[in-house]
Amino acid sequence: MIRITRTIALQETELEESFVRASGPGGQNVNKVSTAVQLKFDAAQSPSLPEDVRARLLTLAGTRASGEGVITITAQRFRLQSRNRADAQERLVELIREASHKPKPRKATRPTRASRERRLDGKKQRGEVKRGRSGKVDFS
Repeated sequence: MIRITRTIALQETELEESFVRASGPGGQNVNKVSTAVQLKFDAAQSPSLPEDVRARLLTLAGTRASGEGVITITAQRFRLQSRNRADAQERLVELIREASHKPKPRKATRPTRASRERRLDGKKQRGEVKRGRSGKVDFS
């Protein structure tokens, strides 16, 4: 069992791992050993996730989520398969943890009178600077 938050935990059977050959440096080893990890998690069908967290997770995942709601994380940062497995799981846990936070609703506010006046004063000063750049002299 992988603990995400106090209320959310994933069963390890919900994760599907496959091992592929990593790109990048590694010498002769890179062509022989499958050290990169592709971790797949079916967020759309997961019984462990509440509905609101699932929706935020699929939004946060972006291109890592397929149309069916399967999130794929590829880890190939390290040369060892075990470290890549741990890295992929940690990245998934962080993504779900981030999705579990409810966004604070925005309260509509109005600008204060002083802030409106400051804004208009700044616009007037900017206009004066621009007017001063023209070759014309205003004698009125």
